[in-house]
Amino acid sequence: MYRVTIRFYEELNDFLPAASRKKDIDFEFRGRRSVKDLIESFGVPHVEVDLILVNGESVGFSQIVADGDRISVYPVFETLDVGTVTRLRPDPLRDPRFVLDVHLRKLARRLRLMGFDVDYHPDRDDDALADIAEREGRILLSRDRQLMMRRKVSRGLYVRNTDPDLQVDEVLERLDLRKLCRPFTRCIECNGLIEAVDPATAGVMDLIPPGVRSWCTEYYRCLGCGKIYWKGSHYEKLMKRVNQISNSRGI
Repeated sequence: MYRVTIRFYEELNDFLPAASRKKDIDFEFRGRRSVKDLIESFGVPHVEVDLILVNGESVGFSQIVADGDRISVYPVFETLDVGTVTRLRPDPLRDPRFVLDVHLRKLARRLRLMGFDVDYHPDRDDDALADIAEREGRILLSRDRQLMMRRKVSRGLYVRNTDPDLQVDEVLERLDLRKLCRPFTRCIECNGLIEAVDPATAGVMDLIPPGVRSWCTEYYRCLGCGKIYWKGSHYEKLMKRVNQISNSRGI
């Protein structure tokens, strides 16, 4: 029988029952286990963890828990200086490339609207999502806690909110990505990059409604799907959404 004391800090408490939050937890278990296995036995996905201290020493997920250990578990630090301790990842989540599960379609569109590289497909299963996250080094966003606990998923975020507007604010805030927002640089439909295009370019004018040609001279094209964009009423609606997202906490 092993007896340890473990404590989870900050937003990691979201995964715990109310009676266990923000306090030392005395825990007993049988058999040899790693600190990763111990942490996830409390329902906390390892991708949410960035620092583990065992008896004051920074350790990795593979550390074997010993009887009497005191374990402190901290979330991903994006805006806080944690000094000289060894984090579980060599770098913060600074490469804002995402893959989203099938239930986060509206979040995918909002993140693309803000200029982020978002891989989303409505028919992917959990195996495919985990494979993409591992192979391409993408940050997995999901509300499926078990998916986030898969060993091959090294970077991810469990999305707490259910409202898409709150979800995008949560992702930008928790990963400190507001300064990296580049609205209207990606296609919200296919994730392709958008660039200015001369309407005289072959084939472009055929994609523009006659009524739009009479007043608009500035056009943009998605390099992925070829969709043509212009600053009409739809643009104004999207601009309103961008402003709402930007002003939520202030870009």
